[in-house]
Amino acid sequence: MTKADLVDVIADGADLSKTKAEEAINLLLEAIKTSVANGNTVQLVGFGSFALGARAARMGRNPKTGEAIKIAASKTVKFSVGKAFKDTVNKR
Repeated sequence: MTKADLVDVIADGADLSKTKAEEAINLLLEAIKTSVANGNTVQLVGFGSFALGARAARMGRNPKTGEAIKIAASKTVKFSVGKAFKDTVNKR
């Protein structure tokens, strides 16, 4: 499913125009990104949680030359699936 497909589903289900449905999706995604970037957890009960994670600096290898390289520390996003979502996927 693409974003356009999601817009169609929400527009039909909520009796909105496609423009308004896309605007709502964009606002939702932007709010999640902003909140997680600020270090907050976004929890959507039954769906899952988005949280900020951290990757430590580490040593790696250049696959072409075999030379050791330092990989810098970075931030990442973690998603933990909610029970209802997991149950739906597993058809429980």
